[in-house]
Amino acid sequence: MTSPSSLTVFGADWCRDCVRTKRQLDDLGVSYTYVDLVADPAAADVARDISGRTNIPVVLYPDATHHVEPSNAAVESKLRELSLI
Repeated sequence: MTSPSSLTVFGADWCRDCVRTKRQLDDLGVSYTYVDLVADPAAADVARDISGRTNIPVVLYPDATHHVEPSNAAVESKLRELSLI
């Protein structure tokens, strides 16, 4: 589904936190793969397997770490740690 070097966001358009996280990544110019859980309901199982939770968004980083419902500050900090911004 995704390559190890990519950033992946699992979310849904009805989710305000998902929309906020996508907007942040877009504003920062960070490329990512967006997995729409409405269009691909089976991907919800993948997101749950990654996070152990049903909350979204799940942001999967290239180093195989992840955030669930992250704040903008948490995402920015992780992107800086990975030298993506």
